[in-house]
Amino acid sequence: MHDILQEIDRWRGEGRRVALATVIRTAGSTPRPLGSRMAISDDGQMAGSVSGGCIEGAVFEEAREVLENGVPKRLDYGISDEQAWSVGLSCGGTLEVLIERLEPEGAAAPPASDPEST
Repeated sequence: MHDILQEIDRWRGEGRRVALATVIRTAGSTPRPLGSRMAISDDGQMAGSVSGGCIEGAVFEEAREVLENGVPKRLDYGISDEQAWSVGLSCGGTLEVLIERLEPEGAAAPPASDPEST
C-alpha cells in the first residue's frame, strides 16, 4: 500500500485525477485479500492490484468512467459470473470491488448516488 500512496500523491501533485479501486468483500478462494487496492490515474497509469492481474483490465475500464463522472461503482466478480470468466477470474471465489474517485483536498463531494445500482 505504501507504494500506491506514493504514486497517488505524485499523480495528485501533478494535477491528475485519481480513482481508487478497493476489494471490499471476498468469499472463497480469491487472488488478493480483502482491502487490496489499485489506483488509476486519468492518464492511464496504474499502481497496486485488486486481483493479481485477473480482473485489472476490467476494473481499469470501469475506473475510467468513474474518473469522468465521479460516481462510485461497486463491481462483483465470481466464478458463476459470465463476465468473470471473460476477464480471467477462475479461482473459484468471489470478490466485490468499490471504485471511487479521489477528490482534491477541499473539493466538494461528487453527486450522491447509489453504487448498489451499478
